[in-house]
Parts: sequence; structure tokens; C-alpha cells
Amino acid sequence: MAYNRYEENKPEFKEQIVNIRRVTKVVKGGKNSRFSVTVVVGDGKGRVGLGLGKSMEIPEAVRKATEDAKKNLVTVPMLGTTITHKTLGIFGAGQVLLMPAAPGTGVIAGGAVRTILELAGIQDIRAKSIGSNNAGNMAYAALEGLKNLKTVDELSRLRGKTREEILG
Repeated sequence: MAYNRYEENKPEFKEQIVNIRRVTKVVKGGKNSRFSVTVVVGDGKGRVGLGLGKSMEIPEAVRKATEDAKKNLVTVPMLGTTITHKTLGIFGAGQVLLMPAAPGTGVIAGGAVRTILELAGIQDIRAKSIGSNNAGNMAYAALEGLKNLKTVDELSRLRGKTREEILG
């Protein structure tokens, strides 16, 4: 096997910035400006995380957000290239409805929700945002929806039934 020096430096996660905001705080001496950055981190194989970082400079805020996202990773149960069942994620005033789709459908979602679903490795899904259109709240709502997903085995264990009884 040939030695490839680029393979060992390949990052485990892909990261993508969802939202950069300049926030200002009014204090006695004037105004303090900072940056708030929301970053999504995912491996494309079912693990995804979302983080928030704040700092005086954008690169530092991105670094902090990436660290935060790696601490808050979620494993998404998948059924082939889609999710296991329909779910609703709620965060603040934002709601995101996630629905499984047939193979070949693609990712039908907008903005921050699309970024999260793609970095999680989901290839076929439909999503509808309800309520708020704030990018941060939509991203957190999508992540909440992904956290609520369960596999058939988990459901059978929780309900005390066999897998066949649940599937019908």
C-alpha cells in the first residue's frame, strides 16, 4: 500500500458556518461590538452537531463554535438514505417538520436546516419550517427533531413488544 501523507491530515468532520451576526452592547463608554457565529459539524455518516461561539473577531468565534459543536454531537438513526419516521423539532418559536422521502428525492429543505441534514449524511428527506425563520432557531429545531428519532429496536424495547408487532 502506498503511503499517502494527505490521508492522515484529513479532518474527521466537515464544518459549515450557518450564521454570522454582529451584536452590539451599549455600555457607559459607548458601544461594544462582537460577533456571534453558528457552526454545524458533521461526518456525513449519521453524526452531526451544532455550536455557538462569540468573540471580538470572526475566526476566534468560529473556532469556539466548532469546539462547541463537537461537544454536542447527535447520532441520527437512519433507514437507508432517509430518516426512520416523521418528526417535529421545536426550539423557541421555530418548528421544523422532518419527513422521510423515497430514494432519489434528495434533500428538500432550506437554509440552515439543509446544512444540518446534508452534514448528517441524510440524502433523501423533506423538511418544512413552521413559525420563526431565524436561522439559528431553525438549525436548533432541526437538531431537536433529529434527536427525537428512534429506531424500531428502541421502540420495541420501550413498548415491551417484539419488532414484528410494531412493524405489523
